[in-house]
Amino acid sequence: MAKQRSTRDKPVRHRDRRTGATGGRRKPCQHCREKVEQVDFKDVTALRRFISERGKLRSRRITGACRRHQGQIARAVKIARELALLPYVSEGSGRPERDR
Repeated sequence: MAKQRSTRDKPVRHRDRRTGATGGRRKPCQHCREKVEQVDFKDVTALRRFISERGKLRSRRITGACRRHQGQIARAVKIARELALLPYVSEGSGRPERDR
């Protein structure tokens, strides 16, 4: 005989779970709030917020940017690196040098 499920045993949908300290909505994209159409590669101070200490691009989950603007940020950072406005890696990153 099959075991019947009670209403308490009902599986919880992923979106109904509230995990973490914030437990709710994502913050809106900063660029969308300011109605920015195109992210500028020459605005180095703004682009530095989207790069980690090691020079890596931060993810959308961390930056809070929407998909459209995150792609523009990635392209702008890559162009700024190519033009030597931003470093590819930070000076202190990597392995420590060995004495030979």
